[in-house]
Formats: sequence, structure tokens, C-alpha cells
Amino acid sequence: MRDRIGSHDLLFVTLDTLRHDVAAESLARGRTPQLARVLPGGVWQRRHTPASFTYAAHHAFFAGFLPTPVTPGPHERLFAARFAGSESSGPGTYVFDAPDLPTGLAADGYHTVCLGGVGFFNPGAPLGRVLPGLFTEAHWAPEFGVTAPDCFGNQLDRLETIIGGLPPETPLFTFVNVAALHQPNRHYLPGADTDDLTSHAAALEYVDGLLGRLFALVTGRGRPCQVIICSDHGTLYGEDGHVGHRVAHEAVWTVPYADFVLAPGVRP
Repeated sequence: MRDRIGSHDLLFVTLDTLRHDVAAESLARGRTPQLARVLPGGVWQRRHTPASFTYAAHHAFFAGFLPTPVTPGPHERLFAARFAGSESSGPGTYVFDAPDLPTGLAADGYHTVCLGGVGFFNPGAPLGRVLPGLFTEAHWAPEFGVTAPDCFGNQLDRLETIIGGLPPETPLFTFVNVAALHQPNRHYLPGADTDDLTSHAAALEYVDGLLGRLFALVTGRGRPCQVIICSDHGTLYGEDGHVGHRVAHEAVWTVPYADFVLAPGVRP
């Protein structure tokens, strides 16, 4: 990653609350063809998230602590804030002298953009301004949120406008928090009146159907794009009596993860 900073655009996508088991099953059943095209080896990595809910997980992500491989480590990280005694920074790690990744990238010439989805990116309350406040440019609207059936499509409309106004010589770091997987997601399954694993999978199919457009947008600037796509945590639909997340449960801690590089000019 250290050698890609400056020459590559960066895209970081969090599929909020996506469970690893649902992601893996949907991929195996051919329900997420766009992801099948780009995931290295055609599979999701199984990893552990640093936190059980959105706010805490993203604070860790932006400090360089992405979901950790489930195999014994230490594992060299892609990004790391400089601090004494770090055992997971290596020769390939992009180390930044800043408290967070967006600030570090901005210091290295990147234009940083946040497209928020769930409530922790809603600037209507002070708490919702903390994570977006790390970026040069941040956007949130109700049509990006959990109750909007085309939330991801609406985010891509905004991103297209942003990219259209950005000089091509300026490197771009795009962060997108996709809200579709988060409860409520029953609106992705016609006739459903409750959220469950089936509607969770249907929401992932909706997102997959738009990923080609996202990849075309971020690679249309004439430079390669380093992509990181993962979940911030899983969620529960009645397992062991739990609904939601922010609990120490295997289905919450285990998340899908992938990183890869897209060449310039990718088309849907």
C-alpha cells in the first residue's frame, strides 16, 4: 500500500451490518455476480471486526485497524497511524503522521470524500458529525439512509456529481457507508413484513446490482483504484434471543472482507 499512495485513487466501502455467512452463501449461489467478478479468488475473506457496532468500528478503521484475518498473526496492516510500539506495521504499510486515515491522505494531496449512510453519519446531531468531520467533503441525506430503498443508488448519483467537478490530476479517496443491509431491509423482499436473513440477502443483491456503476465511476478518472470493501459488523435476527448488534456474538464479530486493485476504465 505504501507504494500506491499518490499513484492510485482509493475506494473504501463498508456494507453496514453485512454478515459473513450471508455474504458467502449469496456468492456461492450466484446471487452477487458483480462481487464474483472482483473478489480475489472469487471468495470473501473471513475476518473479525474490531468492534460490534458502526461508530466504534469506523473509528478503528480510520486509525488503520481494518478487520483482522481469523488466522493467527501478527498481520501487516495496509494503513497505520504512526505510534511507538506498533507490531502490525510493516514495509508495505502506509504509515501516516495524523490521528486518522482521511487526514493523513489529505496531507499527501488526496481529496477525501465521505458518503454516509446509517445514522452515525447524519449531521443532524453532534455525534453524527464526528466521523464525517474527518473528511474534506462529507455528504449525508435522508435518501442515503436505512429507510430509503434506493439509498446506494442515491449515493452514487451524488458521487458522480462530485467526481465530475474534481480535477483529474487530484488523487481521490472515496469512502461510502452503504446502509441497505441494515435493519429495516424488508423492503428489498416483496411481500415481507419482517426483517430476516432472507431480506438481508435481498438487500445485498440490490447493492451488488449497483457495484458495477460504482467501479466505473472510480476508475473513470484515468488512474488505477485501490478498493477495500468489507462489513463493519454483522447483525442478528433472533439468534440466541438477540436482534440487532452491539453484542459479543459470532455472527456480529465475523465479517466479509476483500481488497483489490481495479485498472482504469472498468465498465459495469
